[in-house]
Amino acid sequence: MKIAKFAAVTAALAFGLSACGGAEPAEPPKAADSSAPTGPKYAGQTLTVWRLGDPNDVVKKYQDDLSAAFTAATGATVNTQWIPWPEVNNRFTAAAAGGEGPDVTEIGNDQVLTWQTEDALADLTAVVQATEDFKAIPANLWGLETVDGKVYAVPWGGGTRAILYRVDWFKELGIEIPKNWDELVAAGKKIVEKKGKDVDGFAFNGGSDSNHALAPFTWSLGGEYAVKEGDKWVGKLTDPTFKEGFTFYADLVAKHGVSRKSALTQNATDIRTRFANNKVGMYITAPWDIATIKEANKKLKDEQMGFFTIPAKDGSPAPAFQGGNDIAVWNDAKNKELAYEFVKLAAGKQWGTRYATDGGLLPLYPDALAALASDPVQAPFAATFPKARTFPNDANWTEANETKAVLQNALRAVIEGKKNVDTALADANTELETILNQ
Repeated sequence: MKIAKFAAVTAALAFGLSACGGAEPAEPPKAADSSAPTGPKYAGQTLTVWRLGDPNDVVKKYQDDLSAAFTAATGATVNTQWIPWPEVNNRFTAAAAGGEGPDVTEIGNDQVLTWQTEDALADLTAVVQATEDFKAIPANLWGLETVDGKVYAVPWGGGTRAILYRVDWFKELGIEIPKNWDELVAAGKKIVEKKGKDVDGFAFNGGSDSNHALAPFTWSLGGEYAVKEGDKWVGKLTDPTFKEGFTFYADLVAKHGVSRKSALTQNATDIRTRFANNKVGMYITAPWDIATIKEANKKLKDEQMGFFTIPAKDGSPAPAFQGGNDIAVWNDAKNKELAYEFVKLAAGKQWGTRYATDGGLLPLYPDALAALASDPVQAPFAATFPKARTFPNDANWTEANETKAVLQNALRAVIEGKKNVDTALADANTELETILNQ
């Protein structure tokens, strides 16, 4: 499948997404002139909505309020189902195979192509074209949602990464905010030395979301995972720039000991739990972790936690992953027209902005994003977002990233001394190319 070039995506959006090869969705919405639904047209009907992750109280309240607003406007009832992150891939797979799926689903922006390729997502081009609010979302934020000029999801909230740290520990130990790799290592070592060997000074993420932590160090040197040359993906894991960033990340455990060697498969959820239990000094994450941490440890206060940008080797801010969550309509939705109405309401400016801010994400509407420049928590993310980057936009990336865990296995092999860096990356490069090009 050919993915639309970025320029083509931008042009299509600039002209109201009219350049779609003349094709229209199989079931275009019948009432798409307003960004908000009107009237109790759907009274007595039920819409199933999948939300992803383990919700905190703030996120639950948002969803309850959104559902109430939708019911008031349409008469339909919303059945919200929360899918824990570790179960998302299996649930999506089962639903795509003809199992019980949702009508509307939250979806990671880097997962859109994967499930569109499986014909699991409905074409939302006409919905986006006709919804006034959506035209205000910058064109460059629609790249992962657009395939061959058609839109299959609507951006809901942006996300990038920074380093969450214990402000009180830094003050207690006299640690300054690290500005480069050497200072990051020194800070991690000091935390382990003073707080105990069971504490991760800088927590190593080797789980399913490991690449969100690895990538900034390789990207900051100009490294790439893979690049498209014609119709073929060419792996770049053996390039010197990627190798140096990869080596630094592995050495956080293997050489510097700032994270426990016994925890090479911990993911962001595991690390967050340890942070809440006073066992982590720093780790790469996003603002959405704060509310959950405070629920887990009610003694931990806002002033004891803070964020700083991930540093590059030379002291500049490192590019972080341009993540984010979208909202999409499942192709097997029982009532697509009703599902379209939910998407228009949920991702419109009012509820879309609140979705982002309540969920610890970045709002995608420009004026709302600009307002975060003075927010002490969100400012590092708002500043990083314009230079954030994405992983290879290929339907098979999920297999390489999660199912086969190509880079995670390479990291563990190096840290455990089973392979040297050159061998581990050469093997990983071959496997990555095979997966992306299948």
